[in-house]
Amino acid sequence: MRSWLTYTAARVALFAGAFGVVYLFGARSWIALILAWVISGLASYVLLSKWRDQMSASVVDWSNKREKQDKAVGSRLVGGAAREDEIQDELLRAQEAEAAAGAEKNGEKAEEPAESAERAGTEAPRAEGTKK
Repeated sequence: MRSWLTYTAARVALFAGAFGVVYLFGARSWIALILAWVISGLASYVLLSKWRDQMSASVVDWSNKREKQDKAVGSRLVGGAAREDEIQDELLRAQEAEAAAGAEKNGEKAEEPAESAERAGTEAPRAEGTKK
């Protein structure tokens, strides 16, 4: 962050200096701005190359650090989603077991999940990777 701030401040200072010199030589309005922009750009290319390289390295480091953090967050999200799926599957199995126990207690035949889902007009839950 500091290298970016230093480089930017140096670029602004070069522009202000170039604008002052151009203004003193009699350029006014848009011409002064354009000339100052060109002169400060050329001067910064030559004079600020070391700071530009430092800034570039810090931006690359920051980007790599950010990418690693994003991967860590992504893996945590995937893990959380997998755990949520496991909890939902456990709840579904518990509900089916309760329904089967209640049906057997009443002397009725316990339905398969696919049969009860067909009767309700929905699809039965399937294990991941199975075909219909």
